[in-house]
Amino acid sequence: MENENKSVQVKPEKSKSPFQLAMRRFLRNKLAVVGIVIIVLMVCVAVFAPFLTEHDPTRSDLLKVMNKPSGEHWLGTDSSGRDNFARLVYGSQVSLMIGFFAMLFTLAIGVVLGSIAGFYGGKTDSFIMRAADLMLIFPFLLLVLTVMAIADRVTIGLFISIIALTTWPNITRILRGTFLSLREKEYIIGARSIGCSDFRIITKHFLPNAVGPIIVNATVMMATLIIIESGLSFIGFGIPQPTPTWGNMVTEARSLRVLTQHPEAWVPPGLAILLTVLAINFIGDGLRDAFDSKSNI
Repeated sequence: MENENKSVQVKPEKSKSPFQLAMRRFLRNKLAVVGIVIIVLMVCVAVFAPFLTEHDPTRSDLLKVMNKPSGEHWLGTDSSGRDNFARLVYGSQVSLMIGFFAMLFTLAIGVVLGSIAGFYGGKTDSFIMRAADLMLIFPFLLLVLTVMAIADRVTIGLFISIIALTTWPNITRILRGTFLSLREKEYIIGARSIGCSDFRIITKHFLPNAVGPIIVNATVMMATLIIIESGLSFIGFGIPQPTPTWGNMVTEARSLRVLTQHPEAWVPPGLAILLTVLAINFIGDGLRDAFDSKSNI
C-alpha cells in the first residue's frame, strides 16, 4: 500500500538548445542528408586520391592520346595522353579546395566588413556600403579577366584571392542587415549599459544570432564558386593546364570529335560538378529550413 501511495516522480524532459533543435530539423530533411552523403563521398575521393589510382594526372604520354576506356585507363586518356580517371579524382582536390577556401576567404572579408558596418553605422557604414555597391556595379567577369590577364602566372592561391576579393559584397550586405535588426534588442542595450566592449558585444551577442544566415549563405557561396571556377576554366581563364580540375577536363572536350566520340572524357567531370553543386545546394536549403524556427520540417 505504501508503494501505491508514493507519488511517482517524473523527471522533466531536458530542454534542447536552439542548435539541437536546428540539427533535428536538418536531419529530417532527406535531400539535405543526401547532400551530406554526396559531399562526404567527394571529400573521401579527394583525400584518398593517391590510393585510388597509380597514374600521375599531369604526366602526358603521346603514344596513348585519346585512348578508349580500358583496364589500364578506366576512363581512357585525354588529348595529351593523360589518364582521365586520375585527373578526375585529383581534380576533386583542386575544385573542392578552391570552392572551400575561396568561400572561407570571402566569408572572412564579408563578416568583418558587415559586422563593422552594421554595428557602428553612420559614416563607417556608408563608406563600406558604397565600396560594396561599387564592387557590385563593376562587371565581375571583366574584373576577374583583367586581373588574370595582368598576372604572369595564375596559381591556385592567386585564383582563390581574386575570387574572394570580388565576391565579398553579398555576404557583407546580408550580415549588415542582420546586425541592424539586432541593434535595438534589449540584450544588446543591456550589454552596452554594463560596459561591455564593442568586440565582446559583436562576438558574444551579434555573431551567434547571425550564425544561421552566415552558414546558409556560405553553402550557397561555395556552390557558386565551384561553378565560377569551372566556367573560367572553360573559357581559358581558370587554373592553367596541366593542373587537373573538373573545369579543365570539360574544357579539354570542347571539340566536336571529343564530345561525340569520347563522352568518357567530359561526362564524369560534368556529373561531378553537377552532383557537388546540387549536394551543396541541398545542404544549404536544409540549413535554411533548420535555422528557421517557424519551419515545420
